[in-house]
Amino acid sequence: MASEFADATLVLIGHGSTLNAESADPTIFHADGLRRRGVFAEVLTGFWKEHPTLAGVLRGAFTPRVFVVPLFISDGYFTEQVIPRELGFCRNGQTDFPRVQERDGQRFHYCGPVGTHARMAEVILARAREVVERFPGSPAERPPAESETALFIAGHGTGNNENSRKAIEQQAAKIASMGRYAETYSVFMEEAPKIGDCFAMAAASNLVMVPFFISDGLHSYEDIPVMLGEPEVEVQARLKSGRPTFPNPGNRQGKRIWYSQGIGTEPLLADVILERVREMATAG
Repeated sequence: MASEFADATLVLIGHGSTLNAESADPTIFHADGLRRRGVFAEVLTGFWKEHPTLAGVLRGAFTPRVFVVPLFISDGYFTEQVIPRELGFCRNGQTDFPRVQERDGQRFHYCGPVGTHARMAEVILARAREVVERFPGSPAERPPAESETALFIAGHGTGNNENSRKAIEQQAAKIASMGRYAETYSVFMEEAPKIGDCFAMAAASNLVMVPFFISDGLHSYEDIPVMLGEPEVEVQARLKSGRPTFPNPGNRQGKRIWYSQGIGTEPLLADVILERVREMATAG
């Protein structure tokens, strides 16, 4: 049976980095996965800081419909100004622009970022579950049930973009409303409550922390483990040797803590991408 998007191109947009070679991995990972699923006629990738660049990516789309999905955590400067400007959806600085535009016989749809979608809660829960199942601890320490565990969603936090914090708090509130974990909190690198406060915040003796970042990099591999009590010299040594930068589970301040990967390569994120596309297909 033909796919509902057999006449469409999906364009996944990532930030990219000239310093972190892994920054593009989640975008490439999901592009490859969606190509294999055969949902779209073609799947392209574009980046702000890497090749292929945003400025030229749409020139490779030849289908009647084109859907652009930013793999970003929140609405903000990049999703509302930089990406739309570079893709020709708006002029410099303009934030009120049509999300569906006709150009030379093609219809272009600019979708919302994945990080603000309601189903991101499922992505976070999958990451939390995976790290505990993968690292259950010693035989004498059984893996804790979710009802015995405090879940922490970690973000950067910055006064420059309040939407970044809001996106994390919304996911924490949604998960808390499910009642699966004993406690659910959002914590931040640069705002209160801080990541290192998690041990004092939780009444539970078991903690799971999921970094709400699309790409793993400096923050998730180095900064957050140190904030959780890992000596910086040991984190650096593990990085150089290719070992994990955090010992799962860790024992800190009388509690056990599991620290997961970022959410960017979680397979369920592909379903969130498809949901963003379907929303825009319905709207336009």
